[in-house]
Amino acid sequence: MAQAPLLQLSGISLTFGGDPVFDALSLTVQQGDRVALVGRNGSGKSTLMKVMAGIVEADRGDVVMAPGTTVGYMEQEPDMSGFATLGEFAMSRLDPSEQYKVEIAGEGLKFDPDRPVETASGGERRRAALAKLMAEAPELMLLDEPTNHLDIEAIAWLEAELSQTRTAFVLISHDRAFLRNLTRQTLWIDRGQVRRQEKGFENFEAWRDKVWEDEDTARHKLDRKIKSEARWAVEGISARRKRNQGRVRNLQDLREERSSQIRRKGAAAMAFDSGPQSGKKVIEVAGLEKTYGGKQIVTGFDLLVNRGDRIAFVGPNGVGKTTLIKMLMGEVAPDAGTVKLGTNLLPAIFDQSRAQLDPEMTLWESLTGDKDMRVSGQADQVMVRGTAKHVVGYLKEFLFDEAQARAKVKSLSGGEKARLLLAKLMARESNLLVLDEPTNDLDVETLDLLQELLDDYDGTVLLVSHDRDFLDRVASATIAMEGDGLATVYAGGWTDYRAQRNEAAAESSAKSAPKGGGTKPTAKPAEPVAKKSGLSFTEKHRLEELPSVIERLEAEIAKLEQFLAQPDLYQKEPVKFTKGTEALAERQQALAAAEEEWLELEEKAG
Repeated sequence: MAQAPLLQLSGISLTFGGDPVFDALSLTVQQGDRVALVGRNGSGKSTLMKVMAGIVEADRGDVVMAPGTTVGYMEQEPDMSGFATLGEFAMSRLDPSEQYKVEIAGEGLKFDPDRPVETASGGERRRAALAKLMAEAPELMLLDEPTNHLDIEAIAWLEAELSQTRTAFVLISHDRAFLRNLTRQTLWIDRGQVRRQEKGFENFEAWRDKVWEDEDTARHKLDRKIKSEARWAVEGISARRKRNQGRVRNLQDLREERSSQIRRKGAAAMAFDSGPQSGKKVIEVAGLEKTYGGKQIVTGFDLLVNRGDRIAFVGPNGVGKTTLIKMLMGEVAPDAGTVKLGTNLLPAIFDQSRAQLDPEMTLWESLTGDKDMRVSGQADQVMVRGTAKHVVGYLKEFLFDEAQARAKVKSLSGGEKARLLLAKLMARESNLLVLDEPTNDLDVETLDLLQELLDDYDGTVLLVSHDRDFLDRVASATIAMEGDGLATVYAGGWTDYRAQRNEAAAESSAKSAPKGGGTKPTAKPAEPVAKKSGLSFTEKHRLEELPSVIERLEAEIAKLEQFLAQPDLYQKEPVKFTKGTEALAERQQALAAAEEEWLELEEKAG
């Protein structure tokens, strides 16, 4: 017997007082579904997810949940009022004996449970909300852009966790690799209609293009039929008025059908304009050293950036990628070493914090108030690559409508803010693009267009991104920043970097093996730390962090033992006693494994 769906939406209509967001929408989510929810920015993906979660109430229609089903929704801006720390928020629906679940998720997602809510950044709050959801493990998870503000290591951890879970989930993400690796079904929102395909995101683009091709063919046939019927009406209607009124009505129906069709929103008319050519050498770095806030950013770093290079910077959050780029641009002074900028440089900078956007300004003011875009004496004109354009017309090129021109920047979604910042960036000539997390919140079509523009751009690109697919398609070289000042240059994008790094680690391991028992290395190891200590870079860091891991496990065990030592706990709270006992056994097992690992690494290092 077929199982009832976890969630069923029937006849959902929602308008928000204007044009309908959805009309007569129906869909189901079954047990075990792994659904990619895709669509253009502004198509209603987050709104639909909020309807699923019961946060937004539809004007009409029914939302039916299977009895006893638990649903977890990861908000983009979680409400943490009433909580002192991120950990307190993440633990709010869990038993004290389940604290370890939050700590495990916290380690994978890199958030500090002791961080006060009032001092936490937006990214830290989102990571805490995601850790809360992963620890609670509901039967249906609704994940809205979970990879935003995560570095590649945390994305890999989350991907591994979701790939192993039996929980059903619906996932909104701009990260192609993340969607490809995880999803089995696709929900596509397009002009208020939701289509479903029983295949994952990997097949989405071929499906979308086929739907659009069929739609264009049908529209072309309808246009030809209308033209034919209209010609008949003009040429002979007076002679055949009485016996052909049905055909006239049919022509009117055809015209109404054609006018009711909603045209697809086109791609943003984005374009980079390469200014005068820069010198062949764009940036030359020698012996760069920098310590910031007690943390070593780079040590002995050398780099040569030539005209036309696409250099990607990857590494964990907080490792210093943005600081290194600011040193390369001359905005931050190094402690030692030299940075020489080439001749005739015209940089354009996209910053991840969107600091160039004032949230209290309107979109109109944001463009006309920019000194690089201002047209003297023209309050409604902006200068775009040497040509004056009406501000609304230019905004329309980036898919903003006329009504949005007078809206405040703070009302925009993340993807819309990214498009507005790109509009400001692309208005000026440049020959050096500095793009710090440009891919966050952009939809798939806009990411495709941005990649094509970078391919055709005549200048040089410095890029920070955690989007593995985007890095593979854009970067000609990757600088991997792995902490303790280690920054290594690899040819190619993300996949190339990982292959070369794994190869170097294998060669290093072969060198440290007993003579006669390993393969002969063919290249010099990329990581000098491994040569000195007999440990790989990852093992060295693991050895350094294990004492704190062991200390934490010992503290957890002490807390659990204290919790289980309460008089009459078993009689009064048998469920809590059982959970606490299971948690204690898990922590003790983890402690034994950590101590064993520490001994093995210590022996190897010696």
